Amino acid sequence: MKELINKLKGDKGIWSFVALLGLFSFMPVFSASSNLAYLGHGTGNTLGYLVKHFAHICIGFLIIYWVHKIPYLYFRAISKVGLPIVWILLAYTLVKGTVIAGANASRWIQIPFIGLSFQTSTVAAIILFIFVARYLSKTRENPITFKSSLWELWLPVFITLIFILPANFSTTALIFSMVIMIVFIGRYPIKYICFIVGTGVLFLTFFILIAKAFPDSRFFSRVGTWGSRIENFTSNKADEDDYQIEKAKIAIASGQIYGLGPGKSVQKNFLPQSSSDFIYAIIVEEYGLVGGVGVLVLYLLLLFRFVVASHKANTLFGKLVVVGLGFPMIFQAMINMAVAVELLPVTGQTLPLISSGGSSIWMTCFGLGIILSVTKKEEEIAQEKLEKEKRDEVLQRLIDKEIETNLEESDFKNEKNNIEINDYSISDNSSNPMNAVLK
Repeated sequence: MKELINKLKGDKGIWSFVALLGLFSFMPVFSASSNLAYLGHGTGNTLGYLVKHFAHICIGFLIIYWVHKIPYLYFRAISKVGLPIVWILLAYTLVKGTVIAGANASRWIQIPFIGLSFQTSTVAAIILFIFVARYLSKTRENPITFKSSLWELWLPVFITLIFILPANFSTTALIFSMVIMIVFIGRYPIKYICFIVGTGVLFLTFFILIAKAFPDSRFFSRVGTWGSRIENFTSNKADEDDYQIEKAKIAIASGQIYGLGPGKSVQKNFLPQSSSDFIYAIIVEEYGLVGGVGVLVLYLLLLFRFVVASHKANTLFGKLVVVGLGFPMIFQAMINMAVAVELLPVTGQTLPLISSGGSSIWMTCFGLGIILSVTKKEEEIAQEKLEKEKRDEVLQRLIDKEIETNLEESDFKNEKNNIEINDYSISDNSSNPMNAVLK
C-alpha cells in the first residue's frame, strides 16, 4: 500500500479528497438506484447498479493515474487539435443524440460496438478550458488586441457554445461563466470582457426569439423547458420539475440532524433522478445535516487545494489550467446542491464524483489528472531545487575541507621552515666566542 501511495505524484491533498468523495459515493448510489432497478428489472435489486458504479469509479481513478503522468504542457497542442474534433462530435450529438435514463435531451451519443454512451459537452468543456488557457499564456508577453482575440479566442469559444446551447442551456451557461473567469484571471482587459458578456446576452436573446418563432423545430425544443423551469421556480405553478423539487425538499426535511440511516431513504422511490441530479437530497435524507455539510466541506477543501495548486504553479498556463479545470467541478457541485434545496431552478447538473454515470465521472477524472500533472511538475521542480541545494552544500563542504587542508599543510610547512631556520641559526652561532662563554 505504501509503495502504491509513493507512485501517486502531485498534490496529496487533492488525491485524498477525491478518494474520499469516490468512496463515499458507493452508499448513496447503491441506495438511490432502487427506483431504477424497479423500473428496469422490476425486482428492485440494485447490486448491478453498484457494480456498474464501482467499475466507473475504478476506470475513473485509472484515468487520473494515467493522465497525471503526462506532462501537462502536452495538452497545449492537444487542445488546439482537439477543438475541431469536439465540434464534429457536438454537431453529431445534436443530430443523432440519444435519450438516456428518461432525460429528455439529446446530449449523449452511443459508441458503436461497445454500447457505452457519453455526454460530448463534458469533453468539449475540458478541451475549451485548456484552449483558453493556452491562448492567454501564449499572448502573455504581447499586448492583447481585441481584433486578434476576437478571431483567435472568442470565435472558437462561441462556436463551441452554439453547438451545446440547443440541448443544454445550464452547461452552456456554466462553461461561458468559467471562460469569463479564466480570462479575467488571465488579465484579459475588463472592457473587452464586458463587451463579450453583453454580446453573449444579446445572442441568447436572439436565439430565444428565433425559438419562439419556430416552436415546432427539434433544434429549439429545449427552449420551452428552460422557460417553464424558470417560471416554476418563480411561481407556484406545478409540473414535473416542481414535483422533483418537492420530493427533494421532503427528503431533506426528513433527514434532520443525523438522517434516517444508510439505505433507509423513502423519497428515493419517488425521485426520477435520485441517483444523479438529486442524489444530494438522498444523502441528506440518509445521513442528515451532518452528512450534507460533510459533503459540502469536502468540496470546499478540494477548492482550497485547487487554489493552492494554482498559486504554486510555475507557469501562467499551469495556473490557468488548474483554475479552468478545477473550479468548474466545484461550481457544478454547488449548483447541484443549490437545486436540491431550491436555491436554483432545475438544471440537470450532476454531483461530481458522487452521482452515478460514466462519462461525467471519467471526464471529471480526466480533468483531475491534468491538475495533478501540474502539481506533479511543481514537486519535480521543488525536488530538483532541493537536490541542487544539497549538491551545492556538499560541494561547498568539499571546497571548505580542501581549503582547510591546504591551510593546515601551509601552516605545517611554515612551522617546519621556522624550525629549520632556528636550527640553522643555533648551529651557525656555535662558533661565536660568546657562545662558548655562555656554555
